[in-house]
Amino acid sequence: MNLLILSASAILGLQAAPPAPPAPAPMQIDIPLIDGTSGDPTCGARPALAQQATCVQTTQAAISDVLDRYDAAFQAQGWLAADGASNVVIYVKRRAAGGCDGFQVLAFAQDNAAPAPGAPAWLAFAAIPGDVCGQRPAAPATPPAQ
Repeated sequence: MNLLILSASAILGLQAAPPAPPAPAPMQIDIPLIDGTSGDPTCGARPALAQQATCVQTTQAAISDVLDRYDAAFQAQGWLAADGASNVVIYVKRRAAGGCDGFQVLAFAQDNAAPAPGAPAWLAFAAIPGDVCGQRPAAPATPPAQ
């Protein structure tokens, strides 16, 4: 009987719902809504990013000033900018029990859109799971080719 029910379910196309995407790591930070920004739950129409991050929208002309104001707000909460690249900043904060929490800020604009002062730009804030001050990986056995 069970085999018959399973066969009927397969024929009708009834399948179990796919597993829900993993929940983003909880943020251990207050992300204020700064003047010149607005919350964007779609992260600029990027669903994969929206599942992992909290996003705000601003303009390309304002993004540098907005980032400076966020940096000041994070520093006031005890966070330190520890690393980064052209459009990413990594923040860390020591835990009372040892180790560190971390999060990253990603700045981005629309793909293939011409730069323009009034064009939209976004900041995505996402927690970095685990202890970001944990043991560093071992150095590679051979140095990379140059």
